[in-house]
Amino acid sequence: MKLLAGRAERRYRISNDSNPKSTAEDDMIRSVLWQLLVLGISGVLASAAQAAGDPAAGKSKFATCAGCHAIPGYTNAYPTYHVPRLGGQHADYIIVALKAYQAGERKHPTMHANAFSLNEQDMQDIAAYLSSFPAAAAPYPVRGDTAAGKTKSAACAACHGTDGNGIIPIYPRLAGQQEDYLRKALGDYQSGARTNPIMGGMAKPLSPQDITDLASYFASQPKGLVTVQQE
Repeated sequence: MKLLAGRAERRYRISNDSNPKSTAEDDMIRSVLWQLLVLGISGVLASAAQAAGDPAAGKSKFATCAGCHAIPGYTNAYPTYHVPRLGGQHADYIIVALKAYQAGERKHPTMHANAFSLNEQDMQDIAAYLSSFPAAAAPYPVRGDTAAGKTKSAACAACHGTDGNGIIPIYPRLAGQQEDYLRKALGDYQSGARTNPIMGGMAKPLSPQDITDLASYFASQPKGLVTVQQE
């Protein structure tokens, strides 16, 4: 894949030599080439890491998580924001997130404590259970400017999809996620509280209004995530 991307960029350079004027479009083309390379590698890795968990076992193991993630409207305290909706989330991403909390790469005392004792099979089972939930029947109401957010979301589409329902399993679905949780996550990537090179770079130039608009847009999208409802 790297060879293909390199060949494509060389062909572009050769054809562009005849045009001495360099524009922003040149940089965009180079960026797209590298994004395709990254996405290709990510897809291969994700295919090799498909969750092989047992949803029934995952339902039982999720019991310690239900006190926060199975209560509609439940909020984190200090700072206050809604805990994320997890029903319908990509299984592979759930595992990535749990491992990040387990390793302390994501800072949240309660999540670290809950993830710390999980083994690989536990994570696979919980992820399989959460990913088994169907999408939301209708979009959720939001407060922000979804039209502005849609325009600004173009840079997010390669990984998260144009509507937040991206198909690359190691990246989270954003459609229907809690609006204030998305604002919190973007703010943490921007500040470095969450360490991820790609998201840190994407979030760094965002203004507070950009973050508000993006969160509103993705939170409002149909076929989104749901709050886990246990029987």
